[in-house]
Formats: sequence, C-alpha cells, structure tokens
Amino acid sequence: MCTSKDICVIIGASHAGVNTAFNLRKEKWLGKIILIDADPELPYHRPPLSKTYLTANTSTTNLLKPIESYKKDNITLLLGKKVTRLDAVNRCLFLDNETKIYYTKLVLATGAKPIIPTIEGLKETASYFCLRTAADIVAIKETYNASKTKKVVIIGGGYIGLETAASLKKIGAEVVVLERESRILKRVATAVISDFFRDLHTQNGVQILENKEVSKVENTLENGVKVTKVHCTDASYFAAEVLILGVGVIPNTELAKQAGLKLKNGISVANTGETSNLNIYAVGDCAYHYNLHYKTYVRLESVQNAVDQSKIIAANICGNPLIYNTIPWFWSDQYNVKLQIVGLAENYTDYIVREEQDKENVISVWYFNNDELLAVNAINHTKAYVFGTKFIKESKKIAKEKLADTSIPLSKDIAVVN
Repeated sequence: MCTSKDICVIIGASHAGVNTAFNLRKEKWLGKIILIDADPELPYHRPPLSKTYLTANTSTTNLLKPIESYKKDNITLLLGKKVTRLDAVNRCLFLDNETKIYYTKLVLATGAKPIIPTIEGLKETASYFCLRTAADIVAIKETYNASKTKKVVIIGGGYIGLETAASLKKIGAEVVVLERESRILKRVATAVISDFFRDLHTQNGVQILENKEVSKVENTLENGVKVTKVHCTDASYFAAEVLILGVGVIPNTELAKQAGLKLKNGISVANTGETSNLNIYAVGDCAYHYNLHYKTYVRLESVQNAVDQSKIIAANICGNPLIYNTIPWFWSDQYNVKLQIVGLAENYTDYIVREEQDKENVISVWYFNNDELLAVNAINHTKAYVFGTKFIKESKKIAKEKLADTSIPLSKDIAVVN
C-alpha cells in the first residue's frame, strides 16, 4: 500500500509517462508524483509530428493535458530537465543541474531516439533533421520556408518517412524518398501494401527511389544556392536544401543500464511492467515485453501500447495486480488515405488481399499462420479493421474462400462457427 510519504518519479513525459502519472491518481496513489522530461514544452501528442504539425500555419502543439490538469492531480512537472545519473541502490537520480531526487517507485518512460546512420559528411551538414520532437518540426519548417528550391530529400521509406513526404508535398515541396531496400515498407508490410503506397506517392508527385543506399553527403553551391548533395552507392546524387532522416529509432536504455536492469531490444519487463528491479518499471517505446496472444517478446512503438501499458503499470504500483494482454494496433495517415493495422504479421505463411468491388482504394490484407489470423492491414477500410480486431481477439478461424471472394460482403459470417 502506498502512503502520502511515497514518491513516484516518472522519466519521460510523452504518452506513456503522462498517462502513467494520471493513472496513478486514478488508482489512488497518495504520494508525490514527479514527471521529468528534457523537452521544455508542455507534453504534447507525438503522432501529428509527421502529419498535421508540418502543414499547420502555427507551431502550436496539441497538448496531451492542459496545465490545469497537472495542478488538479498534484503532478509536479520538471520540463527541460535531463536525468544524467540513476542510482538504483539508493533509489535516487540526478538532474543535469545536479539536483538529487529520491523515489519510492520509478517509471522509465524514456522512449526511443532516432537512428543517425553512419554516412560520410553527415555530421558536417547543418541542414539535416530528424523528426522526433516539436523542436524538430519548428527547425524543419523554418529551414524549408527559407529555402529557395523547396527541394527535400528523405532518407528512409518507412511510415515516418512516407508520412513526412506526404505532409511536405502538401505545402509544395519537391520531395525525393531514398530507400535502401528493394521496396518501401519492406520490413513491416507485404509487397501489396508497398506497391499501393509507392503508387500513391508517385501520383502525388513524390519521387520514390528504392535500392538507393546513401554513401555520402556534402555541402555545395548549385546555381548560387547552398544545398546538400546526397550521394548514393550507384553514383547517383540528389540535391536538397532540407535533408530528413527517417531510418528508424532505438530505445533509450542508458539510465536502465546504469541501474543494472536486464536489457534486450529495450528494457525487459514482466507483464506487470516491472523490470528486473522490483522498484523500477518501464513503459512505452523502451519496454520489451511478452505478448501473451502471439507468445513472443516484442517492443512496440505506438500510442496504443503506451496508453494501455500505463494503466497496467499504475495499477501494479498501487498494489492492484493486472497483467498486460492486448492486441497491438497502429495507424498511418498519408494524403487522404488512412491505413489501420491490427495485430502482428510476423511469421505469416500466407495472406489474402481484398479489393472491395465498386470502391476505389478500399483494400485489406489478411495475414495468416496456416489457419490462425495474425493481422489485418486495412486501407480506407474501417470495417475490415473492426472485424479483424474482433476475430483476432476471439481467435476465430476464418473461412478463407469467403474472405477471398469480394462478391461476398465483408461481415462476421466469414468467421467459422466453432
């Protein structure tokens, strides 16, 4: 049981950290709650960074909670403060100004950081940007607005790179996306999804180039304009005034390592959110956990995961045992297209593609491991997403012949009655 003298410190004030703080109050945590983040901004929604924030005329972010909510729930915000050291033995941490803070329970919501690829000349190039914080968006917009050519090169053809390309195209950019794999989204989707989004971007004027590995970047002058030349291993090059890196992220585990916590593709946690130290929990993008449905360990980078895990962690910290057991879901917005994903499509043996009759760009891809439905990718198809979610949660067997026949409307009847 917690008391008014207990202190819960949460490091990281994105979706995972903020939701953990407020869920602690819902679970009747009586003690102090301290929420720390190096970002000086009041905590804000992250998904719009690659979407609406880039196209908005204002730099105002969509706040997770108004400042009054933190005051009402007696949550202390320490923003613009970086935790430099963690002493798990004495249950204390140090900020960059050497302030020492003790805790009873600690939650690591440290998230992930962008991968900076080893590319010759990259560190000397002032005009390259990652896309992780509101400050990144401000810097990109300022550089783009000041550019003469409006040329943008994005390295990486994953969801973040493609969402960013779509957003910048909307405001008039000349965009080139360079992907080193044989197709965009190769790591996360079938060729059907890759082909759809390649065609979508091409139709909207974005140049998608695959099998392009960047080898070097250099600052140069082109027609009197300072540009960055992006060289590829096949001797091609592309000039840009804005260079954006979208090659993925890695979990922030430096503090966890200081604490001697078990690490593997992030911070290893039990289904309660507890780390290998009984007084420390981890949540969100940095947490590596066991998914009970898929019977595998995963680290998920999604708002849904952050929000759902935060409820479990808050309950367990307050002595109300709960186990994390949810089906992951994600989404991506590009132009006027919404992709909704439910489940994990790893280790699939086959898949079925449905292109709905008389409906343009309404497509779903259903992934199976033999008879087990693993995941659904739904393009402009909320019904497929909803049914897919229901069937996966209930472990329903699907009549594949019905699913593949688009003359049969998609309904609950494609599930085999046990």
